Amino acid sequence: MDVDRAAPVELDRPGLATLVEQLKLAGFQVVGPTVRENAIVLAELDSADELPWGWGVDAGPGTYRLRQRADGAAFGHSAGPQSWKPFLHPPREQLWSADRADGFVPVEPRRESPRYAFLGVRPCDLRSIQILDTVLAGGRHPDEGYASRRADLFVIAVECTEPGTACFCASMGTGPGASSGYDLAMVELAGESEESRFIVTTGSEAGERMLAGVPQRPADSAIASRARSAVSAAAGRMGRSMPDTDLRRLLADSRDSAHWDDVAERCLTCGNCTLVCPTCFCTTTEELTDLTGDHTERWQRWDSCFDLQFSNLHGGAVRSSTSSRYRQWISHKLSTWHDQFGGSGCVGCGRCIVWCPVGIDITAEATSLHEAARERP
Repeated sequence: MDVDRAAPVELDRPGLATLVEQLKLAGFQVVGPTVRENAIVLAELDSADELPWGWGVDAGPGTYRLRQRADGAAFGHSAGPQSWKPFLHPPREQLWSADRADGFVPVEPRRESPRYAFLGVRPCDLRSIQILDTVLAGGRHPDEGYASRRADLFVIAVECTEPGTACFCASMGTGPGASSGYDLAMVELAGESEESRFIVTTGSEAGERMLAGVPQRPADSAIASRARSAVSAAAGRMGRSMPDTDLRRLLADSRDSAHWDDVAERCLTCGNCTLVCPTCFCTTTEELTDLTGDHTERWQRWDSCFDLQFSNLHGGAVRSSTSSRYRQWISHKLSTWHDQFGGSGCVGCGRCIVWCPVGIDITAEATSLHEAARERP
């Protein structure tokens, strides 16, 4: 449960290391950012030493490069190629299996999900987890696998002080500060002449209990004010923003816009944007049998609305053109998601911009639609 923010405390690098050790001793599998194969990825951490100390990122439409920072910050980077979605909503998961014996009797697999502790969750990704909670754990038919993995999740948020050039969370109302959905939230303060220090606040009773066993000291008012100012200033340094308009209505009114053909000339329909998106949740099922026909399995795997087969019915694909598939994706994300789930499906992380091979920018496309709409009588 969320609790009121207590007075912030200050941790140094050894204190952060102790926090990771405490989480592991409590039975959590700690997942956080680390450097692998020239990217900052999310993976299981054995210790805080594996965090990307001193590494930053230069990212833009269709580009991503690691760079060394002048300071030793651990969280001085924007969103990487992965979101936290694969840990809670795996790309592929077995639903059941069955063997032939007087008919088929499906058997559900034993679900032994790890107890995850996510370290370094950005505010935009906090919001994406809340959205997935609504989509996959809410309603009359919750996804049991998701719900079991989500139940014991421990979340340590890191509020943003250095947004990337593809970030636009401020215009989506999802960052750069964190307001709820975490057990602990921290702001990293680092400089060329100072060691990283972390200003930490609690967001739950579980967070309070975990923090109690970590070496700390009260954050004085000057340091706490500096942390708040750094986060507030980040809102004005976003690399991008959505147009200041009712996006829900804009997309609904732009169904017949000629702009979709312009996007189609660039879009490869590769589906990268849906794979890296922290809220895209669509899946399909596939049946697998052995050569004897005595054993069968049903698997759930991620699917994408950019796949030609995604909308396939007995008469063929409903959305066969590139323009119709891109329109479906962005219209659902920014408009009809409101009708289904009560809010936007976009959190402003910018991953779809960075990992699009041709650099299609969702904020630029929305702006083009907005400008075209203003020119219409």
